Amino acid sequence: MRRGVATALFVLLSAAAAVAQFGFARGPFREYPNVPYDGRFTFVRLKYTTASGGYWYGGWPAWGHGYPLAEGNLMKIMNEVSFLNPHEDINHLTLDDPELFHYPVAYVIEPDWWAMTDSEAAALRAYVQKGGFVIVDDFKPRRYRGRFNDDEGYGYGSGWPVFESAMKRAFPEGRFTDLTASHPIFHSFFEVDRLDIIPQAYIAGQPIFRGLFEDNDQRKRLQIMVNYNTDVSQFWEWSGTGLRPIDDTNEAYKLGVNYIVYGLTH
Repeated sequence: MRRGVATALFVLLSAAAAVAQFGFARGPFREYPNVPYDGRFTFVRLKYTTASGGYWYGGWPAWGHGYPLAEGNLMKIMNEVSFLNPHEDINHLTLDDPELFHYPVAYVIEPDWWAMTDSEAAALRAYVQKGGFVIVDDFKPRRYRGRFNDDEGYGYGSGWPVFESAMKRAFPEGRFTDLTASHPIFHSFFEVDRLDIIPQAYIAGQPIFRGLFEDNDQRKRLQIMVNYNTDVSQFWEWSGTGLRPIDDTNEAYKLGVNYIVYGLTH
């Protein structure tokens, strides 16, 4: 009997872990109330116009993947390692919401499902030109396809070409540059000396870190930080599940902390 109970428990736990890994047991998507602005640092996720097929992840909009657990966990780490004292609750705002200008750092995920509107393009440009720092995460080349229940038959968007085309609408003169570990963003708090050790959640190949600089001058401020061919925030999201190695999760948190510190100091 004990053996049978133990076997059944193992099967249940394995099934639960598999479901948690793909996120389909979290229920319907829900937007939580925003924290009123009070001067304390608040992490902001950008809510964009989602393209057709962008609800493949259990009905969640592409912009909401991991919300608010991923960045909420990151804010807990910020509270542990710094005196920033951020809110641990997460705000979500559209780009053309005037409230966005209260917050110096904004985060966007799955941008290849972003059907950018003219107002979003203009607002993104204004936000960055006024000193805002944008973190872009979790998108891959088209060859990485899943078998989820979306209208177009695959789980992921088309990667860099879609993102680059959208960014050209906001920054016609902008050019994204591949970054190396020598850039100050990788040393703003933690020392990240190598980028080939950055973890990958579930896709092959090396992540690529790219940036958009003010006036396309690498000596000036980095305005947009891009994690391409990787999903750094998934390690934040899953850090309490045991589904990912601790060492890899630590590296993902180091990047998140560095990005915030850089955005607040440049």
